[in-house]
Amino acid sequence: QVHGIVRRSSSFNTGRIEHLYKNPQAHIEGNMKLHYGDLTDSTCLVKIINEVKPTEVYNLGAQSHVKISFDLAEYTADVDGVGTLRLLDAIKTCGLINSVKFYQASTSELFGKVQEIPQKETTPFYPRSPYGAAKLYAYWIVVNFREAYNLFAVNGILFNHESPRRGANFVTRKISRSVAKIHLGQLDCFSLGNLDAKRDWGHARDYVEAMWLMLQTDEPEDFVIATGEVHSVREFVEKSFKHIGKTIVWEGKNENEVGRCKETGKIHVTVNHKYYRPTEVDFLQGDCTKARQKLNWKPRVTFDELVREMVDADVELMRNNPNA
Repeated sequence: QVHGIVRRSSSFNTGRIEHLYKNPQAHIEGNMKLHYGDLTDSTCLVKIINEVKPTEVYNLGAQSHVKISFDLAEYTADVDGVGTLRLLDAIKTCGLINSVKFYQASTSELFGKVQEIPQKETTPFYPRSPYGAAKLYAYWIVVNFREAYNLFAVNGILFNHESPRRGANFVTRKISRSVAKIHLGQLDCFSLGNLDAKRDWGHARDYVEAMWLMLQTDEPEDFVIATGEVHSVREFVEKSFKHIGKTIVWEGKNENEVGRCKETGKIHVTVNHKYYRPTEVDFLQGDCTKARQKLNWKPRVTFDELVREMVDADVELMRNNPNA
């Protein structure tokens, strides 16, 4: 039985779990129940935790867009940092310290200006954004509750994990959506920021399995979850276009760089400085040796498979609903 918290909004904001509503076993039979709540409201968290009395809690709630965290710095700190404390405090207030296992969605952005390559559980943190700094507070407050109250609480330091359900303003989904629209003749060109940023990209499906495995262990420990492979934004663009039969050739430098289609001569990609972060994270690469050894976890979906799945899903989506 799964309970979730959903923020009240004037427009529907449950698009990414629509498939669960359509599944009678999940929805009609009551195996999934949503509660109105918010990580900025400690009273509602206590009320929900007390009513549900969960055995496992997965805190995946966050203002999770790194670039936007510079514009919404205080809100990001409130939700991502103090929001985690509110949830932990709610568990303690409801007297469930000894019966709850708690998962905290930590992030590779904790490493920011990397102090070691690749990054593992013992690598020093150096966040480079309000998002990373807020998540750093959340990481340590989880460790504090684990050590102070003996709560089964773990941090999953997950590197970038993607899927067709990724938000449209994240770079991977922006690329897959735009490439799909170009393929269908709905768009000619789109703009990106730092093409040379390198990330360790995996599939969300694999990473959610790792989250669950962390809570099935006997002792709470923090784990890095990653593929160990690094690819640039530029490479994500190239592979996405290759999947629809287009070869991208790069011309120019820095903000004047463009991606031109070799077959047609059309410019499909430009660079816009507004998509750069004030402090850039250039390179992230995870070492998940500990997870392989202790959780028997390893990523199943390759980078190429991930790119193809995202582009195919967006081609289907845009074909049926060009305004999606």
